[in-house]
Amino acid sequence: MTKRFAIFGTGFWSRFQLAAWQEVEGAECVALYNRTPAKAEELAHAFGVPRVYADPVRLLDSERLDFDGLDFIDIITNVETHSGFVRLAAERGLPVICQKPMATTLAEAEQMVAACQAARVPFFVHENWRWQTPIRQLKRVLSEGRIGRPFRARLSFCSSFPVFDNQPFLKELEQFILTDMGSHILDTARFLFGEAHSLYCQTRRVHADIAGEDVATVMMQMGEAVTVTCELSYASHTEHERFPETFILVEGERGSAELAPDCWVRVTTDDGTWARRYPPKHYPWADPAYDLVHASIVPCNADILANLQDVKPAETTGEDNLRTVRLVFAAYESARTGETLRVG
Repeated sequence: MTKRFAIFGTGFWSRFQLAAWQEVEGAECVALYNRTPAKAEELAHAFGVPRVYADPVRLLDSERLDFDGLDFIDIITNVETHSGFVRLAAERGLPVICQKPMATTLAEAEQMVAACQAARVPFFVHENWRWQTPIRQLKRVLSEGRIGRPFRARLSFCSSFPVFDNQPFLKELEQFILTDMGSHILDTARFLFGEAHSLYCQTRRVHADIAGEDVATVMMQMGEAVTVTCELSYASHTEHERFPETFILVEGERGSAELAPDCWVRVTTDDGTWARRYPPKHYPWADPAYDLVHASIVPCNADILANLQDVKPAETTGEDNLRTVRLVFAAYESARTGETLRVG
C-alpha cells in the first residue's frame, strides 16, 4: 500500500531527498511546506507534487480534511526547527522522519524521542551515511570474521572541500563539524563496532571566518575492546582527497580490512590481499560532487518505509540515533574539559 507523505523544508537537500523517495516504490509525496512559498512552488513543479503550503499547521489540517490524509512527515529543515515540527507531528499521531543532526542539544533530542514514545508515534532520523555501498560491504567483511576480532580502527573524513559554498549557514554554527559530520561518522562507527564505552576528543578552528570547529579528533573504546579513532576535517589538503568519501582501516587478530579511495575494499591476511571496488549506484539526479552520499539516501528511505509498512524494523530510529547524539555532545564536553568521559 502506498504511503502518502509531506515534506517540511525545500532547501538544498530537499531536492535530493525527494528524488530519492521517487526511487522507492510505495511512497508518494503529496504536499510541501516552506516558509518561503516560491521555493516550495519551484520544487513542486519540478517533481509533480500537487500542493504547496506556507503554514505547516494549515498543511496538516488541509491534508486531513480536504484530501486523503497523510501517513508520515519528512522534515528537511534547519536543525533548530526539528523539535517543534517533530512535536507537531507527534500531536497529530503522524510518524515522523527528520534529518540529522536530530537536535541542537542533547536534552532537546531526548525530549523529542520521549514525545514520540508518549504519543506512540514512530520516529526516525534520516541517517544515510551508514547506507553507503562500500561501508555496507566493509560491514559484511567484518561480520564474516575474515580478519578475526577487530582491535583497532580509524575512520577518516578529511578534505578541503568548500562545503560553505552550497551551505553558507554552516559558517555561523558555533558547533560545526562534530554536529554536521560527526553525527555521520560517529554513527558509522557505532554501525561497524557497537556502542562506545569511553570517549576523548580534541577540536580546532582552522578557517578564520567561521564560528565553530572545523577539525575534530575523537577516540573511543567501543564494542568488544576496539579502539576507534574518528578524524574529521574541512581544513585538510591531502593526496587522496575524494570528498565525500570516508576512509576506514580496521585491524583484526588475523588481518586488516580497509575502505580505500574510490570505493575500494581491501582485505589483507597471511594469504595475501583481496581487493574489490564497490561503487554506488548512479542516479541521474545526483550531484556529481555528492554522488556517493546521494545514492545512500535511497536505501535509507527504503529501510524506513519498510518499517512504516510493518515489513521489518528500521535501523535509524530516533531511539537508536539518540545514542549517536549522546556521543556528539560527549565529544564537545571532552574537548571543553580535556577529560576522557565514560559514555554508554
